[in-house]
Amino acid sequence: MGLKSDKWIREKSLQESMIKPFCEEQIGKNVISYGLSSYGYDIRVGREFKIFTNVNSTVIDPKNFDDANVVDFEGDVAIVPPNSFALARTVEYFKMPKNVLAICLGKSTYARCGIIVNVTPFEPEFEGHITIEISNTTPLPAKIYANEGIAQVLFLEGDEQCEVTYKDKKGKYQNQTGITLPRILK
Repeated sequence: MGLKSDKWIREKSLQESMIKPFCEEQIGKNVISYGLSSYGYDIRVGREFKIFTNVNSTVIDPKNFDDANVVDFEGDVAIVPPNSFALARTVEYFKMPKNVLAICLGKSTYARCGIIVNVTPFEPEFEGHITIEISNTTPLPAKIYANEGIAQVLFLEGDEQCEVTYKDKKGKYQNQTGITLPRILK
């Protein structure tokens, strides 16, 4: 089937609550743009951040993540230290259709400042807020603006229905509502 258009994204969001809240147009004046675009949707970063710190001299372990690795921050502008990293979440809540996979790419406005956004794919029937990974690759502190665009989501519809969805396999990040730290199934 292929890449989905603004018309499809609008219909799925308004009729099936695929994206909530949903912005039917691209907002871009005096902000980093967000909302519906031609073949995607520009998501916003929320006001909550977990900023990595080395104050406690812990080790990053994805199998046993220590909360002491991050400092919680809430506000309209987060400062990510030089050569550091932060986690945030989207303003939008997603409810992915059974036959659709979404891929998220960082916005060029941030990329041109050395700020790289990584978000893993949104699998079929994933539901929840998206945890966003933000890397400041520069030797300078970097500002991240809450409630403004951070990345663009592209929706790809499969040619056929997959056998097992994220919901079916009880994915470990299903129904996440805040910033979700790394976890493994036990």
